[in-house]
Amino acid sequence: MPKRVESPSSINTFFQCNRKYYYQYIEKLPTKGSIHLVRGNIAHSTLEHFYDLDVSSFTNYEKDFKVAIQKLFLEQWDEYKEELFALQLPQKELAGYFEETLIMLMNWCNFFLKDFKEKFSEGIEETFTKIKPITEAEYSSDTLSVRGFIDAIRSEGEEVHIIDYKTNANSDIKDSIKLQLGIYSLLYQEKHGKTPDKVGVFFLKDKLYLLPVDQPFLQRAKVAISSIHAHTSTCEKKEEYKKNITPLCKWRTGQCDFYGVCKPF
Repeated sequence: MPKRVESPSSINTFFQCNRKYYYQYIEKLPTKGSIHLVRGNIAHSTLEHFYDLDVSSFTNYEKDFKVAIQKLFLEQWDEYKEELFALQLPQKELAGYFEETLIMLMNWCNFFLKDFKEKFSEGIEETFTKIKPITEAEYSSDTLSVRGFIDAIRSEGEEVHIIDYKTNANSDIKDSIKLQLGIYSLLYQEKHGKTPDKVGVFFLKDKLYLLPVDQPFLQRAKVAISSIHAHTSTCEKKEEYKKNITPLCKWRTGQCDFYGVCKPF
């Protein structure tokens, strides 16, 4: 079989559970929506559009940026109203997620404003243009057979930082996140001929956490990519994709999308 074009998400799914990967990416069984996925998309879209703002009329940047991000969030929440409605959540619960996501974005905005103030020079427009990162950049590699979208690539002096936004409840940089960032680093290295200096996660509930990019960090990502290609290019049958039975199969408030067909227990 030829190499499949993988993504950080599909690779992490493979290492979480081979059988789940098979159902989702080979058999392509339907998956259910979740409030965490939808609100994550809303938050990401809000931050992406934030850097497209026309700030030429801004006079009080603290107030104007805060008003702007709230307006963008409301627009994006409305943009996803069909997906939100399909979840059939009680109105009170949905309102709770609305408020929580807005608080996350305002927290991020406070950090943005601190950075903006520190780098403020000639004016609002000039400073905004100077600190604006590259957002939602698509990177792909025919050599690695991997593609992905990087949330933000920003310059800090002579350094390049790759940033991923997360709406996770806990600020825990798990191995899956490190693998995702390692894959982004490899994609960036192949395209630009140099590695990013640092990679990080901005947990919107908390703050930005940065990690250095070194050879062991890159090597772990290379090994993971090689492992998944070695398996998927030689294994076609469902039975060759082993079940990994863990609490992620079924928990108190939900279960894996493929629990019914997989019957892990």
